[in-house]
Amino acid sequence: MSLAPGDALASHNFGLQIDGVMVETLQEVSSLTMEQDVIEYQQVSADGKPIVKKLPGVKKAGECTVTRGATQSDAFSQWIASSIAGDMGAARKNASIIFMDYQLNPVKRYNLRNAWCTKVEVSGAKAGEAAALTEQVTITFEELTIG
Repeated sequence: MSLAPGDALASHNFGLQIDGVMVETLQEVSSLTMEQDVIEYQQVSADGKPIVKKLPGVKKAGECTVTRGATQSDAFSQWIASSIAGDMGAARKNASIIFMDYQLNPVKRYNLRNAWCTKVEVSGAKAGEAAALTEQVTITFEELTIG
């Protein structure tokens, strides 16, 4: 069942590509953000009326948090390890979060340029509890494009 014009994407079919290779299906993506400064200036028009103008300023780096099962992709684990070790030559990657339709065809892509991992948080573990072990990974990036 592919999407008809005007249909919204279902939020449960998505994954992470690193350098063009799908490396991970994810449990959750949150806080995918990128900001841009706003420059505000005031001037007086030719007829003496005050005018307020706003212009785009400098883009700020963005970040997002992804949650995955702790036993998943070795490639993703190596990316995390390179990032945490400070090996920026290996850590900076171009990544994409890809949302898919019901037939798993890519429909929307968020491209993260020069992305690397800044934080890893492992879910709590409790004896006797039937729960999956997960990792929350914070990814920072220099530029976000939407495709």
